[in-house]
Amino acid sequence: MSDIEKLKLILRESDSPFFTDEQLQFYLEQNDNDINKTAYECLLAKAEDDSIALPGGLSLPNNKDYWVRLAKKYRPNGSKIL
Repeated sequence: MSDIEKLKLILRESDSPFFTDEQLQFYLEQNDNDINKTAYECLLAKAEDDSIALPGGLSLPNNKDYWVRLAKKYRPNGSKIL
């Protein structure tokens, strides 16, 4: 399985498409091919406000909390050698 395919699984792209393969490749390269760092960054991007309000009072809720909760699994710990 390629890194792009792994990212698509982590990001739940089959259920909630957001990124193109080219975008995923870009973010992967920006994060030194680290899948966890890339997943974290992309999940936070998906957490942007996506609520929708339609005429007539119909609305779709924001999924931000879901994506942030998922991103926490891949958050870098920030520890470095001093």
